[in-house]
Amino acid sequence: MRSQSNAAGASAGLLLLTLAAVPAACRPGTTPPFGVVETTIAEVQAAIRDGTATCREVVRRHLDRIEAYDDRVNAITVLNPRALERADALDASLAAGEDPAPLFCVPMLVKDNFDTHDMVTTGGSVALADNVPPDDADMVRRIREAGAIVIAKTNMAEWAFSPRQSVSSSFDTTRNAYALDRVPAGSSGGTASGVAASFGLIGLGSDTGNSIRGPSAHLALVGIRSTIGLTSRDGVIPLSFDRDIAGPMGRTVEDVARVFDVVAGYDPADPYTEAGRGRKEEDYTTFLDPDGVRGARIGVLRALVDPEETDDEILALFDAAVGDLGRLGAEIVDPFSFDVAAELEREGMFCRRFRYDMWVYLRSLGPAAPLTDVLEVLEDGRYSDYAEASLRRNQGAPLDIHPSEWDEPCPDYAENEGRQGYLANLVAAMDAERLDAVIYPSWLCVPAHIDRGDEEYCGDNSQRVAPATGMPAITVPMGFTRGSLPAGLQILARPYDEGVLFRLAHGYEQGTRHRRAPDGFPELP
Repeated sequence: MRSQSNAAGASAGLLLLTLAAVPAACRPGTTPPFGVVETTIAEVQAAIRDGTATCREVVRRHLDRIEAYDDRVNAITVLNPRALERADALDASLAAGEDPAPLFCVPMLVKDNFDTHDMVTTGGSVALADNVPPDDADMVRRIREAGAIVIAKTNMAEWAFSPRQSVSSSFDTTRNAYALDRVPAGSSGGTASGVAASFGLIGLGSDTGNSIRGPSAHLALVGIRSTIGLTSRDGVIPLSFDRDIAGPMGRTVEDVARVFDVVAGYDPADPYTEAGRGRKEEDYTTFLDPDGVRGARIGVLRALVDPEETDDEILALFDAAVGDLGRLGAEIVDPFSFDVAAELEREGMFCRRFRYDMWVYLRSLGPAAPLTDVLEVLEDGRYSDYAEASLRRNQGAPLDIHPSEWDEPCPDYAENEGRQGYLANLVAAMDAERLDAVIYPSWLCVPAHIDRGDEEYCGDNSQRVAPATGMPAITVPMGFTRGSLPAGLQILARPYDEGVLFRLAHGYEQGTRHRRAPDGFPELP
């Protein structure tokens, strides 16, 4: 396995020494190997069924790409040493006539804050460098039971503190696969760059304010933040449990819908999912319609498209996206007037519960937990410079008292009057305009230069609506600025209307085809 150290960009090849040798390059008269760059779940599974490829070959080729290219982006933290063994087992099951599961042989990347019983989970902190949890996070368990293979974990911002970039004290800095001198955003930047460069077919990330949708937009991916309560966060290292969401990040809407179908649903280990019990659709892929935009009534939230704040090229792309949605048959309401800034000024919208939530998580690790209190790292210096301020801001928070019982109570999402008021007002405004969804750019600014990630951070729209309201939102590629820097269109819908999001995102994706692979990561021979 890759060394759990602070060394920047350590070669992923060290993890592959015991694996099978790379297949020889194609020779005249031989069948060319199955290509994995930009491949989809449907294509992989069809190739395995018709004998064009084996599961081992598919997994092997993704591992080869990590060995060949990860030094450029540093997206990967550790590899799964049993990935090929699992692929062989799936090949054997298919040969024995067993029916393949929904995610049969899907090579997946998983963010380093998801518990995995067979790989370290550091949450981006060197303090957890040796943390191997006793079991899998709920989502990891679900994808594995559905036939997916977790081939690697991915780098992230330390403790998920930063939406700006993905820098950890455990595995250092991840770069944007489209421009190595730019950030992938945070905190799920490793999953984003890894999936964009076809190190995995699809991946899992988490999103407290931005961290699925922001990196997805910066890497020309599709990423969905679900309704709070529809998906479980059990086994995901928390940042703020009342806002945290976990979910898929992929290259196509269809692939994201396929994985979402598996990971969504009630989990008794996550009390928030009680509210979502029975609200999951039977099959989200049934919403996928190339003509899915037609007839939809879509509001343009101009409050999140301030011309003074928005990069000129992003503004042009967004205006083109509005035009494309109209061309594809949507009825556009422009502007959809709603005062986002006023809603965000409500009292009690956010509290610093990280210390308490981490106390709960660390207890779940049992007696082998490396820490009792996350703030212990302040005593021994196990943190990055940029993480110190965020850690110290939590020093005054109680360790083992639920936020709702603090002297100045911080209620959970369902009992938070400010957040519920924001939600009610926005849904009422959408109802008044008979809207199916609302749109805005995921970012108003282009990806920052990697050496100026803080100074150039701006225009992060993902933070402004979905996290506080609990509403679902999806980002889909909207085009490129500066020739190669991706931009994303964000679509927001009512609670539990993920099917609407998939329908609209798929229709827009199929009608525009903006996604393209990053340069510099070609198919291997």
